[in-house]
Amino acid sequence: MVNDDLQVSRTYERLVKEAESAGYHLNPDAEFAKELVHGLLTNEKRYGYWHCPCRLATENIEQDRDLICPCDYRDQDLMEYGACYCALYVNDAIAKKEQIARSIPERRPLVRENQRNELGDLGKTHWKYPVWRCRVCGYLCARDGPPEACPICRAKKDRFEHFL
Repeated sequence: MVNDDLQVSRTYERLVKEAESAGYHLNPDAEFAKELVHGLLTNEKRYGYWHCPCRLATENIEQDRDLICPCDYRDQDLMEYGACYCALYVNDAIAKKEQIARSIPERRPLVRENQRNELGDLGKTHWKYPVWRCRVCGYLCARDGPPEACPICRAKKDRFEHFL
């Protein structure tokens, strides 16, 4: 238990630094945020990836990729509701305790559709290089393969999807 508490505390401190350096904030209720970090670490042991502790995992990384923390819905949730679905990440007002986090509806579609279907004719254009999109922050790059890490949010290579 002591090792778990130490690992949670270290991971929490690392996440606070990473979030702040990227312009984000973790929930100011440190105990609440540490419980979420504990859930992330537990899911990493179970599934091999940081699946959001507030949602059910399929145990298939490809099906769950949009729910790996930080999830694909974080920024939209922050803009619209002030917090992400699990409230690990919060906006400035909540971080300063000027506003409280409230419950938000599930944004994830029941069935994820291939984004190229939404692009219409643009998706049929022949490009010199494939375009890769970071599913965390939306960064786009045109190259043979995705970068090892996103230069914007530092998400790993596996968080990129073929966009065009």
